[in-house]
Amino acid sequence: MSVLQADPHLRREGGAERPAVDVAVGVLLRPGGGFLLTSRPEGKVYAGYWEFPGGKLEAGESVEHALARELHEELGIGVDPGAVRRWREQLVDYPHALVRLHFCKLHAWRGELQMREGQRFCWQHLPVQVGPVLPGALPVLEWLAEEAR
Repeated sequence: MSVLQADPHLRREGGAERPAVDVAVGVLLRPGGGFLLTSRPEGKVYAGYWEFPGGKLEAGESVEHALARELHEELGIGVDPGAVRRWREQLVDYPHALVRLHFCKLHAWRGELQMREGQRFCWQHLPVQVGPVLPGALPVLEWLAEEAR
């Protein structure tokens, strides 16, 4: 797996041998090709950047269950872990952490979006009309563009 280096000009915390943090990420897709982006809340690294929603896996938790939990905690929507479809993985070397992103496509969920962490959301099409976009989300935009060709 290739490694995407975010902000290569910045020093890396923890050195070269730091372990990767596993993160489940949801690419929520609506009929017609729209996809959901959310902003990173104040107080978090890269606050204000736009990303696909998700979060860290807890010990012993599967990607599918972590994504369902995180989307409920952050967005207030219900997701059946059995409906989560793993799509792609990307290793991202951020200055603050090495992150293994497990991108999953979702076409179905229950409930209305509630921004429980004070974040913003928008439904987008390519090319996206918001910014800045979190470096780890950029490959997803490229993959969606490839699939649309």
